Amino acid sequence: MGFYKKLFTGVLLLGVFGLGYWIGGENKICPVCPPEDVNFSVMWETWQKLKDNFVDSSKLDDQKMVYGATAGMVKAAGDPYTAFFNPDETQKFLEDVNGEFQGVGMEIGIKDEQLQVVSPIKGTPAERAGLRPGDRILKIGDTATIDLSVEQAVSLIRGPQGTQVTLSIMRDGWKEPKDITIKREVIRIPSMEWELKEGDIAHITIYQFSQNLSVDFSRAASEISKSGAQKIIIDLRGNPGGYLEIAQDIAGWFLERGKTVVTEDFGEKEKENVYKSEGNAKFAGYPAVLLINKGTASASEILASALRDNRGIKLIGETSFGKGSVQKLEQLTDGSSLKVTVAHWLTPKGDQISEKGLKPDVEVKMTEEDYANNKDPQLDRALEIIKQIQ
Repeated sequence: MGFYKKLFTGVLLLGVFGLGYWIGGENKICPVCPPEDVNFSVMWETWQKLKDNFVDSSKLDDQKMVYGATAGMVKAAGDPYTAFFNPDETQKFLEDVNGEFQGVGMEIGIKDEQLQVVSPIKGTPAERAGLRPGDRILKIGDTATIDLSVEQAVSLIRGPQGTQVTLSIMRDGWKEPKDITIKREVIRIPSMEWELKEGDIAHITIYQFSQNLSVDFSRAASEISKSGAQKIIIDLRGNPGGYLEIAQDIAGWFLERGKTVVTEDFGEKEKENVYKSEGNAKFAGYPAVLLINKGTASASEILASALRDNRGIKLIGETSFGKGSVQKLEQLTDGSSLKVTVAHWLTPKGDQISEKGLKPDVEVKMTEEDYANNKDPQLDRALEIIKQIQ
């Protein structure tokens, strides 16, 4: 697992430039040198003039300046999912994918150049506060989000349990933003849960494709097999993604071996990489439908498209988030890391869904009244449809 797993998250969350240049009078030799046709002198000239002229030199921290310059270089790639993490940020990121951290419990991302809630996590302060997929975050405390990266926003929202953060939220249908204050907690993210509905329908909810999911799903599969379930509803609503290999593993429970799950398109850098189902196909013969919404993103979109394209499984709910790129976490020498987009992914039928999302076969929207009265017309519709499938 670790640093070399392919990541689909991003909807959260290089060394010292190369260098052989003089910094503060000490010659720093770096094993990675910049291209000969790139002029780095303006960077070092800026560095020196800042050191020479800044009014309060005691506030200049050389290491922070290096991290800031590195982060700016990575941001210049223009990809919201490619980011530099200093050592502290790297640790927080790893806590996310391992399933426990302190904060409010939601996945955020940038869509249409606006910071948004991808999904609140079940049972967390964010969910209890009423946040929903698609909510736009205009301010975090007194800080406007217009120029913030996802990682900067996460840093502002995170904090020790018991403290509070106020978010200015705008939602479709609202005339003006509303301030929502949330108390932070220790967030433990469940991987999945399931329950038997109407005697023979297993409703499987997957919350994220974390490292724990494969083991948890295997345990649940054994329980489902003994329960008398004959049909399955797979619920990926509010699932922000996770590890590619975990999505591939789960697909293997529902697809015969050798079926295409996803194709990584690396452009001109290398040949396409096709991920195929490799599991025991235990549920391949079960009639199934799948629930999606605005918070269905990344690896969950991979699983949804794989089951739709290979088995014709109907998607029910709302158009998904549309996160169709692959990230890899590269570890750097000082404990920093680079989360970098290495490929775009294609559905088994060869489609890209970046910024578009997956459109449901059966559209069912949730209304304000549904949320207020704890109704779930999307699940109700899924139950109606699955009963008709033989």
